[in-house]
Amino acid sequence: MAEPRSAPGPNAVYAADACLPGAQRVMQRCDLLATYSAMPNAVSRGYLTAEHQQCNATVRDWMGEAGMHCWQDHAGNIWGRLPCDDPAAPTVIIGSHLDSVPNAGKYDGILGVVLAVEALGQLASDGHRLPFHVDLVGFGDEEGSRFGTTLMGSRAVAGRWNDDWLKLTDVDGITLESALLEFGCDTAAIGACDRSGEALHAYLEVHIEQGPLLEEKHQPLGVVTSIAGARRFVVNIRGRAGHAGTVPMDMRQDALVAGASAVSLVESTARHYEIVATVGALQCWPGAPNVIAGDCRLTIDIRSGRDQTRDLALAQLQEEIDAMVKARKMQVEWTETHNASAVSCASHLQRTMEDVLQDMGLTPVSLVSGAGHDAMSFDGITDIGMLFVRCAGGISHHPAESVEVGDVGAAGAALMNTLLAMARQYQQVGESGNG
Repeated sequence: MAEPRSAPGPNAVYAADACLPGAQRVMQRCDLLATYSAMPNAVSRGYLTAEHQQCNATVRDWMGEAGMHCWQDHAGNIWGRLPCDDPAAPTVIIGSHLDSVPNAGKYDGILGVVLAVEALGQLASDGHRLPFHVDLVGFGDEEGSRFGTTLMGSRAVAGRWNDDWLKLTDVDGITLESALLEFGCDTAAIGACDRSGEALHAYLEVHIEQGPLLEEKHQPLGVVTSIAGARRFVVNIRGRAGHAGTVPMDMRQDALVAGASAVSLVESTARHYEIVATVGALQCWPGAPNVIAGDCRLTIDIRSGRDQTRDLALAQLQEEIDAMVKARKMQVEWTETHNASAVSCASHLQRTMEDVLQDMGLTPVSLVSGAGHDAMSFDGITDIGMLFVRCAGGISHHPAESVEVGDVGAAGAALMNTLLAMARQYQQVGESGNG
């Protein structure tokens, strides 16, 4: 076992025996995929676009070089299989996404796919024969940046595709159905993407943290305990517009002042319940400098790794905002626009990953993911395990997104060692059952 490194610096380079040998190649490949973009100086790769087609073709080549059998499914996801000697063995799926938001960085989603290509290729090169199939997938859509609905790639694989999505349109009026057909997919065969009825052993995902905690704790890797459940609302506050110079302060029904108070309540409630909540947009009408705002609209995004805690906070927040607005003799209306339950990662996979990190000389850090991930689609279908990689400043969804090659190498080694540990556990259970 390597000597413990309780506090590696942000530019730490790990010992060769605790690192994926091809980490530098992973970085170079992420650089290459970043050039498949609709923007010149940042990554912008939408679902079913020419850039997505380029990305799939290149990743497929790399999967083939790593010894995998490759295919593209009818939802536009790209796959590679490292087969088991036993055709009837269960399957571990490793995945992340290859699409991006506009003006994105190089690593969100993409790193998890490219890193897994390298790790699986290394396992094959080292002669390891796993007792289960390993299927690596690069999902075509996670961000929802083109058609406005997220996780379509992983939902197709999880058997949660909705045919109504085919009618969705992008900003140019192109339907999802047309885009799929142009991409070479058969929309009538999307049901064949469904893997939920198969013998799945686990779903694993490696992803950049998209937050600052690992950097703050001076650790390269973290084990995800759960993915936060999120609810989103549009809140409309209706007051009364009036002349800024003639309506006395004690007679006003200023919707913007009520909106500002609501923003403050969102922050204080989130702090009290130790969750996260955000007002991402606030608008008022008529929006003139000499007119009291008669209407105000704000968005609220509220998240927690525990749905019960989130919903308790939300209930208090709604009660306080409603009472505040009523006291000002105004009206308020809440419209829910999104509701996703929290997803827990399997405890036995968390323990396995923690043991792997300790054996690498690292201190395991447990993290709740505040962002959504493809792993959410597999809740209730198979056990989920996620590993986070430190990113500089916690910056993501931005060209400044950055990771260190040493951290990437450590993540690759952790993924390989996790698969090997899972293989030993699987074989031990099999031997025990046969005994």
